[in-house]
Amino acid sequence: MIDELLPQSVVVVEAHGHEGTDGSEEAALYPEEAAVVARAVAKRRREFAVVRSCARRAMEKLGVPPQPILPGERGAPRWPAGLTGSMTHCDGYCAAALVRAGDLASLGIDAEPHQPLPDRVLPAVALPTEAERLRRLTADHPEIHWDRLLFSAKESVYKAWFPLTGQWLDFAEADIDLRVHPGERLRGSLRAELLVPGPVLDGHRLRCFEGLWTAQRGLVATAVTVPHA
Repeated sequence: MIDELLPQSVVVVEAHGHEGTDGSEEAALYPEEAAVVARAVAKRRREFAVVRSCARRAMEKLGVPPQPILPGERGAPRWPAGLTGSMTHCDGYCAAALVRAGDLASLGIDAEPHQPLPDRVLPAVALPTEAERLRRLTADHPEIHWDRLLFSAKESVYKAWFPLTGQWLDFAEADIDLRVHPGERLRGSLRAELLVPGPVLDGHRLRCFEGLWTAQRGLVATAVTVPHA
């Protein structure tokens, strides 16, 4: 699913439904990884393990030996030298996307259940401009839960932002415009205008991030890529 949203240079490994939930992935955690989730509930341990299994399979496809993937600052995964990537998991779905650092400066992926956001979450997530766009999109395409899609897009933007800056990006610091692809209902693009100074990449300050979205299999998914200038 997410592989449809990313360039061919990115390796994506996904696990749907109950794939990889027989306990074998959890048993295959490195000791230092197992220590991170030793006190977590079973669901958290399982998702932590399955998404890392996906990431290690992606490493192998890129010719990189499998190794521990430990959370760093603010929980961002610490990737092997020469790689950049992103992971996501929600109920029934895990995915990891990895790419050689020379091919992309950064990327972010996110998947969410295709359901409305809980009450009172949208006002904490959406800017007034975004909320107005969501009202128009909902009127034109009521089959999409645009509030959840916006939340996913914000997550992907942050995951692409943090490796470049090492700084927090608040929901209100990126204004995201979601669009539907012509002739399609369940796929489209996104553009995030950064409302704070963006990272400087190859001598140029970035002012926006761009990506794609899809809705399928009971999920919404977003992906943001940051190419080298």
